[in-house]
Amino acid sequence: MLDSKSDTSDSKARVGSFLDDRRAIEGLPVRLVIALVVGVASLSVMMGMIGDIDGLSSTEVDAQPQPEVTTPGSQTLDVAVVDPDGNRVSDATVIVRGGSARLDGLATAKSGPDGIASVDVSPKLGANQLDGTLSIDVKPPAGSDFVDERGNTEVLVVAE
Repeated sequence: MLDSKSDTSDSKARVGSFLDDRRAIEGLPVRLVIALVVGVASLSVMMGMIGDIDGLSSTEVDAQPQPEVTTPGSQTLDVAVVDPDGNRVSDATVIVRGGSARLDGLATAKSGPDGIASVDVSPKLGANQLDGTLSIDVKPPAGSDFVDERGNTEVLVVAE
């Protein structure tokens, strides 16, 4: 049978020696840094491979309104829908909404073969309002890899 006095002294010796042993944490930070670097490098390689797949990539379109500055009242805005290379995009739907300038509802038009949509608008400004904006959104053609996720140029409406 073991003596209870020797059990306690053995466990105290083990606990004391464990607390004094600093070797276990010497290599830990270096190993964590190495694992982190290898993991980040592997992730960047995988993300690069995924980005090269044509089915998952998309191209941002932008709207270029003419004129960019207008006055209140009935008029037609010509909005060119372009890709990042400046090529015009046909069959895109252009949506003009009231921003700080008001519109009665939405104004929509589809871009033709030349990539230009002619949108009829009638912006209004409030009492004592000197200027306002109209916002433009683009719904890319169905079945294309185009997207419109970034903000487009707004049309500035200035009182006469």
